[in-house]
Amino acid sequence: MQTIVPTKNENLDRLLAESRALIEVELNSLLPSTATAPEKIHQAIRWSVFAGGKRFRPTLLLATGHAFGAANQVLIRTACAFEMVHTYSLIHDDLPSMDDDDLRRGRPTCHVRFDEATAILAGDALQTLAFRTIAEDAGLSPEIRIALIAELSWAAGTPEGMVAGQALDMEAETRQVNRAQLEEIHRLKTGALIVAAARCGAIIGGASESELGAITRYGSHLGLLFQITDDFLDVTATAEALGKTPGKDARSNKATYPALHGMEDTRAAAITAHRDACEALDQIDRPTDALRHIADFILHRTG
Repeated sequence: MQTIVPTKNENLDRLLAESRALIEVELNSLLPSTATAPEKIHQAIRWSVFAGGKRFRPTLLLATGHAFGAANQVLIRTACAFEMVHTYSLIHDDLPSMDDDDLRRGRPTCHVRFDEATAILAGDALQTLAFRTIAEDAGLSPEIRIALIAELSWAAGTPEGMVAGQALDMEAETRQVNRAQLEEIHRLKTGALIVAAARCGAIIGGASESELGAITRYGSHLGLLFQITDDFLDVTATAEALGKTPGKDARSNKATYPALHGMEDTRAAAITAHRDACEALDQIDRPTDALRHIADFILHRTG
């Protein structure tokens, strides 16, 4: 098996910490308080949004925007919108009718802490709040806002987005899939939102069509890398490190890289996806060190 030795990257640690702090403050200002009626829905929203997490997708959007010269003030609301959509997807993914999980980010899932109906409504609310957040962003032109909403809606829905990926993922529990079909599931369920986050940062930063194409390829490989490492960690990591129940993919008969290819080939596939993501960045004459560091972080992540 190919061995990867994690290295300490202080620049990346600083990027993640600074981005997370910015995002937490903005999310707190955008989301209704727990005292706002209906209180139970807003309690459930905040329970899920502020449960922790690395804020990877909004951080990716910020880092991509920075590479193209965009400032935080024109990036932050769209970054938060992506975190809202991501959190909505986790709430719904954990439901008994979906993956039926009791643990998320180290604590009870939304439907366990509250109830199933409240969890569904909290997810619904977060999805709509995300689009409103972009639509009402006065720091961006109407044309840019429309472009961002289009990107996020494609990534979140069907036929090229997260909802389609979830449907295919559930179907794969009852049938055998090949490598191409597995990659398609990962590309849609996980990769689409990651690609869109990178693209939206570049769009806000005024990227050219050729630059946007390179960022799209980077995001596509990065999304695949993220899901490959997620599959790997479901087998190897503890519940404490993951913040969710490990080993559940195998028990649910999920289509994963380890199940289809074994652990050694899974690790090799992660290394290849990382290489391909970094090669896509070679085509951009911009300061992309942070984007390379993010790819390194995903390759080496432990939870």
